[in-house]
Amino acid sequence: MGLGQVRLSRRQGLVAAAGVAGAGMIASRAYASPDGGAQYRVRGLRAPVELIEDRYGVPHLYARDEDDVFLAQGFNAARERLFQIDLWRRRGLGLLAEVLGPEYVEQDRATRLFLYRGDMAVEWGRYAPDAQRIATRFTAGINAYLDWLDEHPDQLPEEFGILGYRPARWAPEDVVRIRSHGLTRNLTSEVRRARVACAAGVDADLVRQGLQPEHRVVVPEGFDPCALPDDVLDVFELATQQVEFRDGAVRATVRDPATEGSNNWVISGERTATGRPILANDPHRAYSAPSLRYIAHLSAPGLDVIGAGEPALPGICIGHNGTIAFGLTIFPVDQEDLYVYQLDPADHTRYRYRDGWEPMTMLRERVAVRGEADRTVELAFTRHGPVIRVDEQRHLAYAVRTAWLEPGMSPYFGSIAYMRARSFSEFTESMRNWGAPTENQVYADVVGNIGWVPGGRAPRRVGYDGLLPVPGDGRYEWDGFYSGDDLPCRLNPPEGFIATANQFNLPPEHQGMGLGFEWANPFRHQRIVEVLSRQPRHSVADSAVLQNDQVSIPARRLTALLYTLDSGDAELRRALRLLRDWDAVESADSAAAALFEVWLSKHLGPGFVRAAVPDAAGVIDDADTLVLLGELENPGRWLPDAAARDRLLLDTLRAAWSEVRQLLGRGERNWRWGTLHHSFFEHPASGAFDAAQRARFDVGPLPRGGSPDTVNQSSYRTADFRQTNGPSFRMVLDVGDWDSSIAVNTPGQSGDPDDPHYRDLAEPWRTGRYFPLAHTRAAVERIAERRFLLLPA
Repeated sequence: MGLGQVRLSRRQGLVAAAGVAGAGMIASRAYASPDGGAQYRVRGLRAPVELIEDRYGVPHLYARDEDDVFLAQGFNAARERLFQIDLWRRRGLGLLAEVLGPEYVEQDRATRLFLYRGDMAVEWGRYAPDAQRIATRFTAGINAYLDWLDEHPDQLPEEFGILGYRPARWAPEDVVRIRSHGLTRNLTSEVRRARVACAAGVDADLVRQGLQPEHRVVVPEGFDPCALPDDVLDVFELATQQVEFRDGAVRATVRDPATEGSNNWVISGERTATGRPILANDPHRAYSAPSLRYIAHLSAPGLDVIGAGEPALPGICIGHNGTIAFGLTIFPVDQEDLYVYQLDPADHTRYRYRDGWEPMTMLRERVAVRGEADRTVELAFTRHGPVIRVDEQRHLAYAVRTAWLEPGMSPYFGSIAYMRARSFSEFTESMRNWGAPTENQVYADVVGNIGWVPGGRAPRRVGYDGLLPVPGDGRYEWDGFYSGDDLPCRLNPPEGFIATANQFNLPPEHQGMGLGFEWANPFRHQRIVEVLSRQPRHSVADSAVLQNDQVSIPARRLTALLYTLDSGDAELRRALRLLRDWDAVESADSAAAALFEVWLSKHLGPGFVRAAVPDAAGVIDDADTLVLLGELENPGRWLPDAAARDRLLLDTLRAAWSEVRQLLGRGERNWRWGTLHHSFFEHPASGAFDAAQRARFDVGPLPRGGSPDTVNQSSYRTADFRQTNGPSFRMVLDVGDWDSSIAVNTPGQSGDPDDPHYRDLAEPWRTGRYFPLAHTRAAVERIAERRFLLLPA
């Protein structure tokens, strides 16, 4: 495919830093000429739209007005990602059983509990004034492609043939009613904390999850942690997690919500080599084939925006519009609560609220089932939200209150407002109406401004902190939401840059608001700040290298504790020497990284839990790394003394050494972290495919470096070290010289496994290479590969 590293001028892209694989560009593929002549007749278009697909699979859509560009965006999303967006819609609306069979009825019921069911006029009114029109045009574009498929049935994506159904048509409301992809998962932590509280007392949970700012958790009056059913979250997890096919049945992908994160930073022109701002962003999401992100360029009079978005949604949420640039990370506000209700023993559809019994709202809905008669499911709702569990014996019910079921909370849809802003004040105003997920937005503009604007609706809790489930009898309520004006923001800080990585970043004056206590550990942010602080003249190339940085701050701190240790065990001395001599870079070819990660994730963390809170060892899987490091460096709270600390370090390191020898062989010179740790991009329907089909649709495995704590974030499951999520999309923007911006989206842009752009970006992404994110028409023409003309039908 002609993919390789090339040395380019600064204006063209970036120059490789010596010895750093993460500073390369993807070489252009040599084609004699762009493909021409392909035309589509598109119902609903008012004028022709030109679609230029570049050499990296990025579509550039040129329309005569915004209505046509959003319709064309929907048409192209269906053309490239039809199975992906159709499955997203069916999962989100609870319509899987209709095409996949009775095994999915419970999935459908669970999902329907978490649909937006409020007034649609109020819903549309919470977004941009033209939100409904944009959604209408976008979904009309999807439906126009389905019309085209009716006339060209041989072009139907083959997943539909394998599974035996056809895609369905969309309504504009589908875009905003689906809420189960909002990336807010405090509810899971509430339940985990309750289980720890039952086993060992609530303070023991600080080993699992440290709190910022420091906070003492108190079990709410009226809540018994030991009464919580083991399966209390089963329905919630079924409703909110991704679908996989396994032997004809659905299986949720288990993932720790704490690993859903991102990095972004923005640098003032005073600290860059060109004098222009640089904005970088790499959101961390679950890996799949095709990618969960899709890069597109939408151009019409008054609009010229390029970047990444959700394939099933209109607009662009990460990118630039030729005047401003924007990039997001999760801002971990607590938007969820679990409520526990005392039920009327004589009627389990009534629950105690204040001094009386209040009836649940009961709905009965029909679920169409493939191959069988329709079924009827019952949905129950309290005043706080959907009921996910009823304990018949204890006469208790459990319901979820979540901000993301409120009007205006459709995840990412709010970007249709800020992507059209032209100044910091306009951008800030747009973000003040942002609902979900809660985000840190970094900002830059061609004037030279840089800024930070967090957004999202944060509940005002009265008399409780949201860290444990609470009785739903009226004692623990929300008093509305904090307004956007209550949240902090920054413009042109004196240090000349802003960085966020989901870390605790509330200014002191905002720390008493109770916005949230569970933040990502600070290690990625610390490394970003360390690098940016020492670079007086930062470049786009430097940001690319930093996005691929694999220095582990925890590894630095832990290995520093080993210098005073020794052992009479010769094998343990070899382990100590390997880690002491290591530079803490978790590259894929590092032997020390393999030992360190097996040690930390499978032995030291769990061993610390057993030593610190033995009664909770069966409930807490692993320790919070920040809490672990703090105790190892200054023992006394969880470990009795330094001697106990040293025994823990040596005993667990010995066990890790033994495990790595079993996994990788006896000679550490041949160990490679990437032999264990790998990325794998699995198609959502892979479980329904045969071996030959899986080989075409799945991508990988690819050896990977990094860890959850490196800037090049790489969370993994400890059973097989397979990466579960990370930066599938990366972007570095040269603000003002937009054609010098770069990006990558793995495994590729297309959803068709036979298209060259289905997997062409996987290896470049793995090795830290990028492609030019062309914005001007001249730059697009230079890398044009295929041309399509969309004509009114």
